[in-house]
Amino acid sequence: TPCLRLAMECARAGGNVPCLMSAANEEAVWAFLREEVGFNDIYRLVSYAVNGIPFISDPSLEEILDSDRRARDYVRKSVS
Repeated sequence: TPCLRLAMECARAGGNVPCLMSAANEEAVWAFLREEVGFNDIYRLVSYAVNGIPFISDPSLEEILDSDRRARDYVRKSVS
């Protein structure tokens, strides 16, 4: 499936990318459960967030927390 493939790519990329993927996925699934987006929109939203936020190869805790916030905001804005 596309989401599994994206998750594997994110794991291989490392850095802040797994954080971006996880946070974006949580927000996208939450939007789906609230019936604001369709099931197939989950992959699109997560992929856009992962590819739309800059990669940080060796993030600090502060950068991880910022990446999480940015990914969630990215999905929320895309849904509204």
